[in-house]
Amino acid sequence: MFVVATAGHVDHGKSTVVRALTGMEPDRWAEERRRGMTIDLGFAWTTLPSGGTVAFVDVPGHERFVPNMLAGVGPVPAALIVVAADEGWMPQSAEHLAALDALGVAYGLLVVTRADLADPGPATARARAEIAATSLGAVPAVAVSGLTGAGLPELRAALDRLAAQLPAPAVDDPVRLWVDRSFTVRGSGTVVTGTLGAGRLRVGDELELAGADEPVRVRGLHSLGEARSEAAAVARVAVNLRGTPRDRLGRGDALLTPGRFHHTDLVDVRLAGDPAADLPATLTLHVGSAAVPVRVRPLGPDTVRLRLAHPLPLLVGDRALLRDPGRHHVSGGVRVLDVAPPPLARRGAAAARAQVLAELDGRPDLAGELRRRRLIRAGALIRMGVPVHGEPGRDRPACAEPVAGDWLADPAYWRRLGEQVTEEVARYAREHPLQPGMPVDALRQRLALPDRVLVEALVRPPLRIHSGRVGAAGADALPEPVAQAVQRVRAEYGDRPFRAPEAGRLVDLGLGPREIGAAVRAGALLRLADNVVLLPDALDDAVRVLAGLPQPFTLSAARQALDTTRRVAVPLLELLDRRGATRRLPDDARIVVT
Repeated sequence: MFVVATAGHVDHGKSTVVRALTGMEPDRWAEERRRGMTIDLGFAWTTLPSGGTVAFVDVPGHERFVPNMLAGVGPVPAALIVVAADEGWMPQSAEHLAALDALGVAYGLLVVTRADLADPGPATARARAEIAATSLGAVPAVAVSGLTGAGLPELRAALDRLAAQLPAPAVDDPVRLWVDRSFTVRGSGTVVTGTLGAGRLRVGDELELAGADEPVRVRGLHSLGEARSEAAAVARVAVNLRGTPRDRLGRGDALLTPGRFHHTDLVDVRLAGDPAADLPATLTLHVGSAAVPVRVRPLGPDTVRLRLAHPLPLLVGDRALLRDPGRHHVSGGVRVLDVAPPPLARRGAAAARAQVLAELDGRPDLAGELRRRRLIRAGALIRMGVPVHGEPGRDRPACAEPVAGDWLADPAYWRRLGEQVTEEVARYAREHPLQPGMPVDALRQRLALPDRVLVEALVRPPLRIHSGRVGAAGADALPEPVAQAVQRVRAEYGDRPFRAPEAGRLVDLGLGPREIGAAVRAGALLRLADNVVLLPDALDDAVRVLAGLPQPFTLSAARQALDTTRRVAVPLLELLDRRGATRRLPDDARIVVT
């Protein structure tokens, strides 16, 4: 199947052509049939001579209903431009063509209708000249008469040739189904319709409703009036959603593959059309079937920032158009350059941003995104429409391997961070000589990194992380003055391991409160209480000594066996109790727990 939208001035016979080709009535409303004028989108389909199927999205031609027209054209890859032979090129012919050009539609046919009423030559020549100056370029033209049927076989053959020219659909891409109709079917619930431009839908699939937190599930699928278990792009589809109220969604909403789209209300775009400086402050952005008011901030001659009235699921490279509804004027097409742009808070930021945008072409570029963003999660890039998987050396540079978790980094920036880690740790050591390394979180903040795992990934020998701090390998090595003081304690008390220096003696040995803290953190001393410290292997030695006593034993017996004072014995035994090496009995005696 391929899908084509009609376009053209009101009453030039768009619906008549669709009706003649398909035998189906595209005008769904009684008012449309009574007035003989299409008001909303219509849908019909037929089989072509090749056996393929073409589905038509028939759009209104009156200027009052241009938003409806744009909702139908937005997701469709090809257009049938209709011009009446007896009236020729008209205002809505021009506006519809401007819309197709703005959206970048590159495939189409010119159909000159009412060829039984006037020579189609002049209308054909004028229309082809107008169309040739747009994204459609040179298009085939067919003259037809809906009344006599003349030219319809040639039109069918031209549609077959058009179908053969269309690029292969991206059936493996994520689904983004822009909703153009929603209604309720008794006994089935909510049904939405749209043009499936990419991806594949299956009954039972779980999808994401743009802007909602809850998932939705596909209860049933229809395409071309038939129930199906699966539908692949490109196709017109009707999707029955399980348990989703009708008032939850409507035209302009989208059904999405979960986790694959970035919902944004701020985008930077390149404009093709009116100069950026001439745009009014507010316009309407048309993308897919959505129409959203936007505030416009010019950045460069052809680049602007758009603030959307509500978020949309947009990707880098998306095509859309800006329209001034008050003037019935298409201001131009836009191509999305960035769906997560940086804030413009500083003076001169807008001009600097314009220079960055001048280098972008709207094609997803992994290396460029990493260079600009420096550090980003792979999932965030995927939701922006930037692929992170592919053949190295082509669309995926070798640097795209995650540096930590799912974090990707620009290689040059990552190297600079590694150098900065060494500098920051060295600076911290100079400023805090008694600290056994720099706290990981302090280093993370100094480097302005969003995740602790990035710090851990950056630490390389001779640095290491020990006890939540980054320092030289062997981070338990003490600053030289403290190491010398500990060595003096070991020399003086090594043969009396359960004797603790008095406070004055600690000062004489060079161990003030900061030095003791550094030694304790490094595991070079064991703190029992304020100003009561032992060498670190004292605990294990104490347990061996106490195990040799008759069990249970008293505090006095322990003190004598350990050859120490009550000042040391009390906190030492309490520490052994807390660690489960000893157990205190009701009569205050203790036993060693084996």
